[in-house]
Amino acid sequence: MRLPRSGNHHDLGLFGVGPQPPRPDGALGLYHLAWQVDTIEELEEARLTLVNLDAYTGESSHGATKSVYGRDPDGNQFEVMWMLPKASWSEYESAAPVERLDLPSEVERWGGVRTAAELVPVEAGQ
Repeated sequence: MRLPRSGNHHDLGLFGVGPQPPRPDGALGLYHLAWQVDTIEELEEARLTLVNLDAYTGESSHGATKSVYGRDPDGNQFEVMWMLPKASWSEYESAAPVERLDLPSEVERWGGVRTAAELVPVEAGQ
């Protein structure tokens, strides 16, 4: 499913498989769910919340995106991500490395920068 006016290539994909017993890791089921936040400070807040709930599973930099990961009570893993301003993607336009995230440095560098509207532009008058 793709949201109207979305610049993302996959907003939501759902597949029904019928009744299932609890599934082991690697079995058919929800693979990846992600939310984009508007500021790097919101990503930092999400990380702290996940740590406090004992749901934090990791973090990484993918170049143009900065991500923290968690696990819900059913064991589904998910991602909360913040995206660099599009003008700063440069070599990351077509690449997604997996590197160590230095979140404090990213907050210092990008604090206050809003980017969520770059994927879903708000048209004049809305």
